[in-house]
Amino acid sequence: MGLLDADIYGPSVPTMMGCSDSPTSQDQKSIDPIIKYGIKTMSIGYLVDTETAMIWRGPMVSTALKQLLNDCNWGDLDYLLIDLPPGTGDIQLTLAQKIPVTGAVIITTPQDLALMDVRRAIKMFEKVNIHILGVIENMATHQCSQCGHIEKIFGSDGGEKIAQELHIKLLGQLPLDIQIREDLDHGIPTVIKNSENPDHAISKTYLNLALKIHEGLALRPRDYSIKFPKIIVQNN
Repeated sequence: MGLLDADIYGPSVPTMMGCSDSPTSQDQKSIDPIIKYGIKTMSIGYLVDTETAMIWRGPMVSTALKQLLNDCNWGDLDYLLIDLPPGTGDIQLTLAQKIPVTGAVIITTPQDLALMDVRRAIKMFEKVNIHILGVIENMATHQCSQCGHIEKIFGSDGGEKIAQELHIKLLGQLPLDIQIREDLDHGIPTVIKNSENPDHAISKTYLNLALKIHEGLALRPRDYSIKFPKIIVQNN
């Protein structure tokens, strides 16, 4: 499993995965990914100081993304997950035009303002022929830690509405929960932290989402063209 942080301006994978190491290079031409929790990760956050502001124009961002992908020794991977920033800018277009993508997962929060951006993102992926595996609604509900009351702070069922409107799957919903925030701030993903408790509610939600994404990918056609040699036909 590989994880590529494609958010050049605001890389978050080093913090979420609890990684502070700098990548090494064996041949001085390519770099080795940082491995944490059995996951190979790469991020611009490993290569620049945390206080550095990434004041880069579009072409520099696109070049950086391609280098992070192509110059990293990923090795054999079952999956490469690319974490994109919000929007439909240079990073998304570079990904669509230069990198073969099997499918996209859309993350949204329930409120109408977020759904406006999600509609644009889905339309962009459709225009560049990237299949939408489904949508995940984040911060769907919040349960009070004192009284147990469940409240939909950011609105009701926005993910389901967008899924029905645009004919895509609703993969699931994640709660607004302080444990998720604390775990990621401490660099320990919730599923890893609760690996010995398979009945943990949030972990089960994440694992069910992963299973649905895996099922969606399994149904996609595979491109084996890179495994075939080049064939050149000449008329003599």
